[in-house]
Amino acid sequence: MHIYLTQADHALVSAAVAEAETQTSGEIVTIVARRSDSYHDVGLSWAVAAVFVALAFAAAFPGHLRGFLSALLLDWEHELADWKLLMGLMALLIVKFLAVRYLLAVMPLRMLVTPRATKARRVRRRAILLFRTAAEARTRGRTGVLIYLSLDEHRAELVADSAIDAKVAAEVWGDAMATLIDAIRDGRPGEGLAAAVRQVGLILSQHFPRDADDINELPDRLIEL
Repeated sequence: MHIYLTQADHALVSAAVAEAETQTSGEIVTIVARRSDSYHDVGLSWAVAAVFVALAFAAAFPGHLRGFLSALLLDWEHELADWKLLMGLMALLIVKFLAVRYLLAVMPLRMLVTPRATKARRVRRRAILLFRTAAEARTRGRTGVLIYLSLDEHRAELVADSAIDAKVAAEVWGDAMATLIDAIRDGRPGEGLAAAVRQVGLILSQHFPRDADDINELPDRLIEL
């Protein structure tokens, strides 16, 4: 399922951020990306793995390989010459490598064969990088929070600045992230983000209530990369 955000979703999330920040000195930044990585290395890894599987098969069943190559080369000799065997094997391995490599150039297939743990690491890494760029140490009280959503991976991350990390345990954000992911799976990214923002805002208001002289230091609008 291809998920995307509409202008209405943008308006809904931006309004939720503005509303949440009326109760807290914390600053909430929301960023959405189509995906967090190209995963080209995953496609390459599968292509290399296919080559090793083919080599293992050739080593385990050399007779089958000789028979196949003899039929392919229309060879009338009683036994295939070693140089023909090795050249044929090399050609087969190259074809297998290229076939898998170009097949996995198709992004949906590459995403399908990418391990979940790999996706989780890449999404987390991208979230931290974006947080350092967009929110870290950019508020006077170090109270910035990034909610990051990576659509194709169906994963979300929350990264908080140092003052928040010192007071709020990481597991406290669990319900907000679960709400967001459930909405993504239902195809409602805008509603999910808005609900997560409201829950994060409520938590922030308990630990960082809004000061009388508080100003808006980070943009409220949803950023889509």
